Amino acid sequence: MSMNKETDEKMSVIARVLDSDIWYSFTRSKVTMVAALVTFLIFASALFAPIISPHDPFDLASLSLMDSLLPPAWNAEGDPNYLLGTDDQGRDVLSTILYGSRISLAVGLVSVAFAAVLGITLGLVAGYMGGRVDAIIMRVADVQLSFPAILIALLIDGTVNALVGGMDRERSAFTVLVISIGLSFWVQYARTVRSSTLVERNKEYVQAARLIGLHPFLIMLRHVLPNVMGPVLVIATINLALAVITEATLSFLGVGIPGTQPSLGTMIRTGNDFLFSGEWWITFFPGAMLAALVLAVNLLGDWLRDALNPKLR
Repeated sequence: MSMNKETDEKMSVIARVLDSDIWYSFTRSKVTMVAALVTFLIFASALFAPIISPHDPFDLASLSLMDSLLPPAWNAEGDPNYLLGTDDQGRDVLSTILYGSRISLAVGLVSVAFAAVLGITLGLVAGYMGGRVDAIIMRVADVQLSFPAILIALLIDGTVNALVGGMDRERSAFTVLVISIGLSFWVQYARTVRSSTLVERNKEYVQAARLIGLHPFLIMLRHVLPNVMGPVLVIATINLALAVITEATLSFLGVGIPGTQPSLGTMIRTGNDFLFSGEWWITFFPGAMLAALVLAVNLLGDWLRDALNPKLR
């Protein structure tokens, strides 16, 4: 009996999703559906890279300098075992792209999650508490907005790397990148959530929660937060693309992921050294993957912004 009830509840949820305005908007936009498909394929290929990649670029025993700088397989000098060619260390470019996408997406997702948690928390506190707390948080946000995000990330990344240095830098590169990018993007969440919280805190359901004696933290978490999440989802989607680009930029400048753990930015930087000597494939294919990912995620973000906007329904 309970199994039938659970099945009915799941079917009811699916039916509500398929009957929603967001699903209707999604199925009516071919561009959005293609962007979602591209995003899904990139995420799936990165997630299952150890299974689907033809070679392991981290297995030093399988690498040979005799196979370095081979062109793509369709070239007369290419090797069928390396579909997109090899880099200067003899690593298969296709396999390195799959593993590199995994690292780039991991940095992007974790940094966006970190920025969202920090920004939402500060935005809720500023909007609900008001007064000096609001003024201090917003002035800090205003100061940070006067600096480009990439400059903030470079400053934090460079400072931490200068302090740790050496082998510690390689071990902490992922964490440093996440913190650097996350601290660069929290302001957007904080300002958006604050403005929504200023509206929500004066509504009747919040006043009722205050009257029954709920703690302000519980009111913010249970009542205000669910009603301000719409814009946050849009910002998070767009910031994912920005975070991946920022990671690629930092890695390209040599202050991001080290060469022993190649991300898309690291591969583009490595290929840039050989670009003018004719080995174009080392830069072109990682760059194409990065461009496809960023474009697809941005298109999804634009659609989600329009789909969640009640004025456009």
